[in-house]
Amino acid sequence: MSTPRVAPGGLRELGPFNFVFARGAALVIGVEDAHIFSTLGRAKGLFRGWLHFSGRMMPFGSLPRKDTEMVIIRVAHLRGCEYELDHHRRLGRRAGITDAEFDRILEGPDGGWGDRERAILRAVDELVTGKDVSDIAWAALSRHLDARRLIEFTLLVGQYDSLATTIHTLRIQRDRHV
Repeated sequence: MSTPRVAPGGLRELGPFNFVFARGAALVIGVEDAHIFSTLGRAKGLFRGWLHFSGRMMPFGSLPRKDTEMVIIRVAHLRGCEYELDHHRRLGRRAGITDAEFDRILEGPDGGWGDRERAILRAVDELVTGKDVSDIAWAALSRHLDARRLIEFTLLVGQYDSLATTIHTLRIQRDRHV
């Protein structure tokens, strides 16, 4: 990826709250700088609104964490977003996704999954590639998710698709582990 279009900010560019959040996140993640936060934090209040919105789906959503991580990993793979794949390989592991399952998520819905996982991955694929879910895929997904979780699923896919677009467009650099 080329040079960042918007450089990560420091205290002056982020403001105190966003700076402390970005630095704290970097410590927790184990990186020099959590570029996603030190870049998006430059948007001030919009960043805090985005954190709230995102956090309501991950990590505080109603979908099981393993399902959430499967969705995020699949979206990141389909969008070629190495930044998100780096982070969600680790977060997925914490949610119970093994290295073998991670590889199968990249393979997709036909990677030997059970009905639930296959339905989730197929719906992700359709949403990301076609911006809609077919009636057949929706019916399969509906066997496993209630109305609330169907809405959350759709918003989660859209959020991470949008985030991949933002990361790519701003040319946010992958983080360096310390």
